[in-house]
Amino acid sequence: MLHESIDCATLLSMDRELLPPTFTTAMARSHGVHPRDLYAWRDHGEIVELSRGVFRRADAAPASYPDLLAVAHRSAMAIVCCRSAAALHDLSDEIPRAVQIAVPTRNRPPQITYPPTEVLRFDVETFELGLSRVEAAPDEWVRIYDPTRTVVDLMRLRGRLGEDLAYGALQRYLRRRDARPGELLSMATALDTRGPMQRALDVAMAR
Repeated sequence: MLHESIDCATLLSMDRELLPPTFTTAMARSHGVHPRDLYAWRDHGEIVELSRGVFRRADAAPASYPDLLAVAHRSAMAIVCCRSAAALHDLSDEIPRAVQIAVPTRNRPPQITYPPTEVLRFDVETFELGLSRVEAAPDEWVRIYDPTRTVVDLMRLRGRLGEDLAYGALQRYLRRRDARPGELLSMATALDTRGPMQRALDVAMAR
């Protein structure tokens, strides 16, 4: 019986090593892993549950942004946006209380309670405008809006997210070596917020 238990543990270890660093329950099952074994690994600390149904191998390299990684696996279409994108791009010192993600208006918003997540719905036509990506863990990438799109989104949603956040992000953006005010205005035009952005730019650049 002991020999059989050792063989079983060895096989389970081999199964686990075939899985990617971050994986879902569905991915584990596609590799032949029974849910009972999956949760046994979790209970023994061999994998870590990042979110409901999303796991990371304990022997994987540390993730720089585990919350973003978890949310990306819960909603493949989502794009990290607004407060979360501003924090990552060093456009704000604010520590977001929840991961902010955008999904297209036609998509059903994902229900994610952990990590705390706030879902915004953006127009389908401009949804991937300014799309970039960030390495949330070694060789594992998450969709995120670039700094230009982030500043514009904060400006057009300033009534909801706060004017201080929007204008502060704009000031930081303009201090960046790669700042491109022209691209900022082009993005603002595409997202129907050129007027407020032009006025904010005029004030910021006159200082």
